[in-house]
Amino acid sequence: MCMENQCYPFVNLPLPYPADALEPFLDEKTMRLHHDRHLKTYIDNLNAVLADEPRLQKLSLEQLIVCAKDLPERLRVPVSRNAGGVYNHRFFFEGMAPPHAREGSCLEAEICARFGSMKRFEELFKKAALSVFGSGYAWLTYAAGRLEIITTANQNTPLTSGLCPLLTLDVWEHAYYLKHYNLRAEYVDDWMRVVNWQAADRNYLYCRSAPCSLVRSSRSG
Repeated sequence: MCMENQCYPFVNLPLPYPADALEPFLDEKTMRLHHDRHLKTYIDNLNAVLADEPRLQKLSLEQLIVCAKDLPERLRVPVSRNAGGVYNHRFFFEGMAPPHAREGSCLEAEICARFGSMKRFEELFKKAALSVFGSGYAWLTYAAGRLEIITTANQNTPLTSGLCPLLTLDVWEHAYYLKHYNLRAEYVDDWMRVVNWQAADRNYLYCRSAPCSLVRSSRSG
């Protein structure tokens, strides 16, 4: 059974912090537009697609993403794009928090072991984010005992590649253009200041202990 807001009908839950909480790094207007309009549009579209599909209404958001490739052609693309849009945006918003001193964690230790240092990780993650052509995301993921930095185009997710996501950066222009204009590099630097490392560490601990299946219908949205 799905937990609340993991299955149809999906609702746009409030941000986990005030819209101005990430100032001066991410501006209030962008956060409101991004959450209240962009994310809501994906949620509304996904609900509309599922409205006449009772079998799919029983699936969690992650199950919809993973199973989309096996759906009839008329459903495959709209389910994949809109479920991915909901999942990615939720993950992005939940992965940020007002700036605060970073404490040591299991994930930080693993990042340093894998990439050499937090500074080197930030350099590599920024390089990945800047390499996305057009719209997409940069991710830190975990699978088979190893951290990986990857990118996905549009609203694709790491789930379809069997990867467990730990944190993500939305590099669609609507995520930063009002404040940072076309200066994506400055946006990446500012985002680094508001990463919610506690949430990323919780994701890491979950992924490290998760079963092989990455369909986590019991996780909250």
